[in-house]
Amino acid sequence: MHSRKQFLKNIGTIAAGLSWLPVDRLAGFSRPSPKKSIYFDFHCHPGWSFAEHKFANNSDTMLTQTVSDMKKGQLTGGFLALVADAPLIKPGPNGIIITRKYAPGDGWTEYKRQLKGLKEVFTSLSIPFSTDLSNLNAEQEGPFGYIAVEGGDFLDDQLNRIEEAYQDGVRSIQLVHYAPNNLGDLQTSGTTFNGLSSFGKNVVKKMNELGMAIDVAHASFQTTKDVASLTQSPIILSHSILQMESDRPIALRAISKEHAKVVADTGGVIGAWPSGFNKSFAEYVDNIQRLVDVVGIDHVGIGTDMSANFKPVMSSYIQFPQVAEGLTLKGLTGEEVAKIMGGNAKTVLENIAKSRTKKG
Repeated sequence: MHSRKQFLKNIGTIAAGLSWLPVDRLAGFSRPSPKKSIYFDFHCHPGWSFAEHKFANNSDTMLTQTVSDMKKGQLTGGFLALVADAPLIKPGPNGIIITRKYAPGDGWTEYKRQLKGLKEVFTSLSIPFSTDLSNLNAEQEGPFGYIAVEGGDFLDDQLNRIEEAYQDGVRSIQLVHYAPNNLGDLQTSGTTFNGLSSFGKNVVKKMNELGMAIDVAHASFQTTKDVASLTQSPIILSHSILQMESDRPIALRAISKEHAKVVADTGGVIGAWPSGFNKSFAEYVDNIQRLVDVVGIDHVGIGTDMSANFKPVMSSYIQFPQVAEGLTLKGLTGEEVAKIMGGNAKTVLENIAKSRTKKG
């Protein structure tokens, strides 16, 4: 008969062995768990086709499967992002290619078209939308979505359109995407404004007034610093990861430690991004830990970029609980894991809503 000491030693050996397994193979070791805390995705495009620049219809089997996977993965909710510059870009072998510029008015027309498509698809699939950033909770029957727009191109330099978008239900705007626009500089293009433009500064102020989440994903370091110095509310960086080797795929989209700290210092949260920048799912979990080590446990979340990611190492929402498992195996406590999986999202969205500067 083994002694208690030997038993505990054996258990420790088994746990250490599991930590070396690829996380996507850990599902077989999963135990049924009680009702989990919040699982939130800071950035996703379920149902969106970059090739066709439109949302799939409700009979599309891939979209139906994605929604099913969201439920199996216990997703509470997330930001469902329209792609403001979709007609201007196309996927290439090493990332996104810019094809042209918008003519005046075309960006707003495209936004309205995509908004209609998104609402039709998710209404038909009985996925509710929310417009209240304060209502994220573990009891919410998921998945549900907040509407976001990736890129401020759709504003056409008209500040009043932010309020129109707010009335449409939009609760987050990512200031820049891949096609250069008039709000500020981005990571993957040359310098035009040396950070945030004058119009971009007015956009930040207006979004603060309305209590909208300002997303600085894809923004240059200087643009992010300008937003952070101006905003009256926390900001989010919905999907990125810390820099590693410069020759990694889409390495320009990774951020420095200083960049990450600028976001965290506003009380903001960074969505850890499972793109092909990571070599494996297991390395993705390692990179979440690296973010925590740099900015602290209160400033890291998950931003999948599902289903428009570049060679993702997380390709299904079924893997969402496996992220939690992987973080647990790395030694994080249950409370710490819960913060990353969605607790920090709840806190930052509540704080953004509370900091709304518009009267009434």
